[in-house]
Amino acid sequence: MFHFCGRQNSITKSALVAQLRPAMVVLTFLTLITGLAYPLLVTGLAQAIFRPKANGSLLYASNTPSGSALIGQPFDDPKYFWGRLSATVPFPYNASASSGSNIGPSNKALVEAAQTRIEALRSADPGNLAPIPVDLVTASGSGLDPHISVAAALYQVPRVALVRSMDQDAVKAIITGFTEDRQFGILGEPRVNVLKLNLALDGLLAVPPPAENQPPPRWRTWGPAPK
Repeated sequence: MFHFCGRQNSITKSALVAQLRPAMVVLTFLTLITGLAYPLLVTGLAQAIFRPKANGSLLYASNTPSGSALIGQPFDDPKYFWGRLSATVPFPYNASASSGSNIGPSNKALVEAAQTRIEALRSADPGNLAPIPVDLVTASGSGLDPHISVAAALYQVPRVALVRSMDQDAVKAIITGFTEDRQFGILGEPRVNVLKLNLALDGLLAVPPPAENQPPPRWRTWGPAPK
């Protein structure tokens, strides 16, 4: 009886080892492929072909990172272009907490937030009575949008030019140089990266030549033009 039990245990162990061996081989193989070889391959290709994008699309000024072209930054100095509002918490443009305001058009908080931004824009440039583009007074869905519409950039030209003692045409030329076309030529509207504009204003970023055949922007304004 003892001899039979010992042999049965031996057979059970052998069967267990026979089942575990291929499982461990497959596990090791897949770990090496998906956990080591594939990440190294993808990272290597990204660094070789898309290095700037793979590293966060960073913008440099004097060899120092000034931010990412993909993440907006808050600007409230009159000498700079201002971007969209951000509803991220606990501070604006928090890349670790992307979120929108989730405020509907019937919510009074949306009107109040827009009115507060309108007052700030009017206060910074009291002589500008043009209609304010809607993207300057509302938050984006992500709270991180680095772009504004061409209309929003052009609205701010008089203020920026006055504070910097620049010719308005010179400021408009910078906007034209940094105007990005529609995605794939059909999606969205032409847009301008706010951080790039401000770095160019400070002489820290070269202005690219303007794109040809730039379509005119179509963008709504917030409310009627003031009388």
